[in-house]
Amino acid sequence: MTLRNLSEKPVGVIGAGNFGSAIANILSYQTKVLLYARDSNVVKHIQEKRENRGHTFNEQVTATNDMAYLAKECDVLFPIVPAAHFRAMMKNLSPYLHPYHIMIHGTKGFDLKLPEGQTLETMKVLTRDHVKTMSEVIKEESVVVRVGCLAGPNLSKELAQRQPSATVIASPFQEVIQTGKKLLRNDRFQVYGNNDLTGVEMAGVLKNIIAIASGALSGLGYGENAKGLLISRGAVEMIYLGRALGGNTKAFLGLAGIGDLVTTCNSPMSRNFTVGYRLAKGETLAQILGDLHEVAEGVNTIRIVKKCADYYKVRAPITDRLYKVLFEGMTVQEALGHLMRYPLDVDIDFIQD
Repeated sequence: MTLRNLSEKPVGVIGAGNFGSAIANILSYQTKVLLYARDSNVVKHIQEKRENRGHTFNEQVTATNDMAYLAKECDVLFPIVPAAHFRAMMKNLSPYLHPYHIMIHGTKGFDLKLPEGQTLETMKVLTRDHVKTMSEVIKEESVVVRVGCLAGPNLSKELAQRQPSATVIASPFQEVIQTGKKLLRNDRFQVYGNNDLTGVEMAGVLKNIIAIASGALSGLGYGENAKGLLISRGAVEMIYLGRALGGNTKAFLGLAGIGDLVTTCNSPMSRNFTVGYRLAKGETLAQILGDLHEVAEGVNTIRIVKKCADYYKVRAPITDRLYKVLFEGMTVQEALGHLMRYPLDVDIDFIQD
């Protein structure tokens, strides 16, 4: 496949949630798009109303629930489904995939690959062998080699409004980066490249933890000083955790790291921010998750990362306190008190390593 003949075939998007719908729309400015949804009612609604979750589609977008057809028609696929369902989706799609396919995922979460009979609850600690990024899931479950990911500050509502935004496509393959740029870039959407796939994926996942904490600060009524403190300490924590899990420091300092972190820590449109905000207002986690129409990846990420931090002995006070709030009954106010007393003498200590 050459860049010249990209427009001859449609591009596939797997997952008709908010972000999947937004990416399908952006792609449709350049090429025809097949948008896959499991639910036949969603497919019918998109085809009849040309709309989904507030995203209005042009005639370039066609909905389908036929995976075999999707893989046959599209050489480039953008899977954007929740992390908890990603491996199952890949198992279903895999029989129809070939080495010529390119996959660029947009899922900011971890997959767990545990010993038989074990669950996240029964595992005392987790190592990197148990925790998989979505690109690793793609490679484990299919013959696809050319894999990349989408990361960065990509709030779906703003993308739908065509507000200026940008994303990072990370891949060890330059062809994947160039293909993504050609398909996605337009006058309102800038696309950057990065070769550190693991680091960029880690940044996109770990920032969701800090976004929950930021929402909690806002829910308590604290201002910009407190948020600045949280974001700066959160960035350091992300770097330590990311390095323990195989990422590179540089990936956390760009658009996919600091850029995404600042955006989600300041936006009520972020599901993770909303979880923290509502927790601080006194709601239970069960109440909040029952109301959300889409997954807040940060909640499960905290459960996973807490056990990884314990194993690798990584200093992660924000993750640790949030874990206690979400799963052990600590109040948000108590967690904040612990964090304010946490002994730190050095600011950007990760640079001194």
